[in-house]
Order: sequence, then structure tokens, then C-alpha cells
Amino acid sequence: MRLVLLMGLLLTSLAHAGPASVESVQLPAWLERGGVKKPLAPQMQLLPSDRITTGAGARVYLQLPEGSRVKLGENASLLVDQLNEANGKDGSVFKAALKMLTGAFRFTTNVLNKSAQREVNVSVATVTAGIRGTDLWGKADVDKNVVCLLEGKVSVGAEGHPQVELSEPLSFYIAPHDKEPLPVGKVDAEKLKKWAAETEIEGQAGAINERGAWQITWANYSKVDQALALYDSLQLAGYPVKIRNKSTRYRVVLAGLASEADARAVVAKVHAQLKTPQAVIAK
Repeated sequence: MRLVLLMGLLLTSLAHAGPASVESVQLPAWLERGGVKKPLAPQMQLLPSDRITTGAGARVYLQLPEGSRVKLGENASLLVDQLNEANGKDGSVFKAALKMLTGAFRFTTNVLNKSAQREVNVSVATVTAGIRGTDLWGKADVDKNVVCLLEGKVSVGAEGHPQVELSEPLSFYIAPHDKEPLPVGKVDAEKLKKWAAETEIEGQAGAINERGAWQITWANYSKVDQALALYDSLQLAGYPVKIRNKSTRYRVVLAGLASEADARAVVAKVHAQLKTPQAVIAK
């Protein structure tokens, strides 16, 4: 009975799979498409050639069509090189190629979509990983590139070097810049905990999502030009604000905050950077 239920849930999940999209954002972060850069926000759909960038202290969760999730850490840059579905002999096969230019990422799947058909390649700077696993962490760092297998299997190889297969959980591959890759090692619990935290959205640190019920309102202007100036500054800084008007008054609003503490964290961060006017937080 349990197996039947899981299979039913899996088929339902795949049948309703939508396009690749943004799930949650710990601000600030940006999406660059066709030379235009704008703040990243939940429910944005992703397209090939999109580039996602996160700022200091930021995190991003992306949802892929076959049910997997990509998590990005702070000061990261991800290029969506390929993103499509193709009908194979045995059904739909999800194909993607992602390039981590800088920063940390994590690729995960849950129990309902581990068997989904996928062909995903992730480049961590000069290291390429062909994902057959279900849980993978990696980072393009200033002096080295790292890929760590948490579950499943993955083939990895630095540019100009042979591929190595990681099949043991917690095994990792390190390729220092301008040096030979190091022998495959095994990460200890403390280091893994530290690595994993780099890509997890933190509580009360400025997260927005589709279900977020809190909002921040900056100022209450009588002239739209004043509101537009603040709007432009916040958009440029990576905050997806909107202008709302009522009775000839104009307000700059950021909605979707996960909690009051998240809203307060954004207000503090923005004020330190831009010296914004007093903000009102409400649910």
C-alpha cells in the first residue's frame, strides 16, 4: 500500500511539473537576461542563458521541472546554460546544463522524484560533474573548485584531466587552480555541516517566498518622482519592490517576507546601505 501511494504521488508530481522557477530568495539577488539585470523574486520562471547572482549574506532556492532543487549560497553566480525537456523512448527526459561561475551550490531531490529521468551536467568553474546522484554539493572558490557527493553517483573531472566517479557518500573531489586535482577524500561531519550551511536559507535573515505574509512599506510620497527614485535604488540593490498608489499618495513596498524578523532584517540591511526613510512592517 505504501509503495502504491508513493508511486501515485510521484506520477502526480511529475504530471504537474511546471517550468524551472525561483522558489525562495534570501535577499539580495538578481536575474540577468538579455543584458537586463533585475531583482530576483519568487515564482520567476527561468530560461536558458539566464544568469543568477546572489549578494552578501544571500541564498536562493530554484525548483527544476522534474522536481529537483538547486540551492545557491552568498556571492554566487550561476549560468543556466541549457534547460529543456525532450521526449525519450520511455517518457520525458529532463535535460539541463548549469554553470557555477562562483560560489557554492547544492543539487537535491526528494523521495518522490529520485527515479525521475534526468540528464544534468553542472560545471563548477573548471570542474564538470555529470549528475546521476540525488544530492550533491559544490563550490567554485577563489583558490579551488570542490564537488562533494552526499548521495547517489557522479562523474567529475577538472579540465584537461580524466573523469573520476564518486559513488561513496561524503566523498569529495578538489581541483586547486593551476594544479593537479587532489586524491578523492571523504568529508568529516563538522566540515560537511559547515559546507551545507553555506547554501541553506537562514531563519530571520531576509527571506521572501510565495507564501510570505509580511511586507515592508517605505515612505508615503505625494509625488511619483520621489517614489520612483527610491524604487530605482532598491531595485538596483537587488530588492524586488513595487510602487503602490492610493489617493495620490505613492508608497514603495516589498511583499512576501517569510516573517516579521525577516522583514526587520531587510530593513536593517537596506537602511545601512541606502539610508532609506523610515519603514513600516505589517502583515
